[in-house]
Amino acid sequence: MVKLDIMSDPICPWCYIGKANLDRALAQRPDHPFVITWHPFQLNPDMPAGGIDRREYLEAKFGGQDGAVQAYAPVVEHAEKAGVTINLEAIKRTPNTLDAHRVIHWAGIEQRQTEVVDALFQAYFVDGRDIGDVDVLADIADSAGLDASVILRLLKTEEDRREIVDRDAAARGMGITSVPTFIVANQHAVPGAQPTELWLKVMDDIAEGAAQTA
Repeated sequence: MVKLDIMSDPICPWCYIGKANLDRALAQRPDHPFVITWHPFQLNPDMPAGGIDRREYLEAKFGGQDGAVQAYAPVVEHAEKAGVTINLEAIKRTPNTLDAHRVIHWAGIEQRQTEVVDALFQAYFVDGRDIGDVDVLADIADSAGLDASVILRLLKTEEDRREIVDRDAAARGMGITSVPTFIVANQHAVPGAQPTELWLKVMDDIAEGAAQTA
C-alpha cells in the first residue's frame, strides 16, 4: 500500500474540487494502492473564533466585490468540470476551521475521516452551514457515523487543539503554502486540484513499478 497524505481545509474550494477529481480516479481503479490520511491546514489561522461575514471576508481578501467575483470565476468553472456543486449564495459566514480539523482528526481514530471530510464539504459548499459552530459540527459528525454527543463534549474542551495548531505549523515548516497539497509515499508533493487523469497515471505508474519489482 502507498500513503497518500492530503493537506486540506474544509472551506477551501480547490480542496473540494481536488477531492472530487481524486475520487473519480479512485472509482476507476478500485484496487488502487492508496491509504489516505487528511491533515490540517488552515487557510485563515488568524480568523476570529466566531468567523466573519462572508462578503466582508471576500471583499477584504480580494480588494472589493469585483475582485472577489474575478477570483471565484475559475473556481466555478472547475467545479462544473469536476461535477461538484458550489452554492456560493448560501454561504453567509467564513468560519474558523480549527474545530472542524479537530473533528477530522477524531474521525481518523474511528477510520471515518473521508466520510467526515465529505460531509464537511457538503455542509459548507452546498448547504451553506456554519462549520465553525460546535452544534453543526456535532451534527455533521453524526451524519458520518461518529457519536455526536462525544464529539460535542470534546469540542467544548481544549482536547487536541494544540495538536492541530502544531500540525498546521509543521506543514508550513515543510514549505507547504497552499492547499490542497498531496504527498505520495512520503516523497512526492503534488500541489493543487489535479485532474483525474493525473491520478490515474500516478496509480498506473505505481502498479507498473510494483509489477516490475515483483
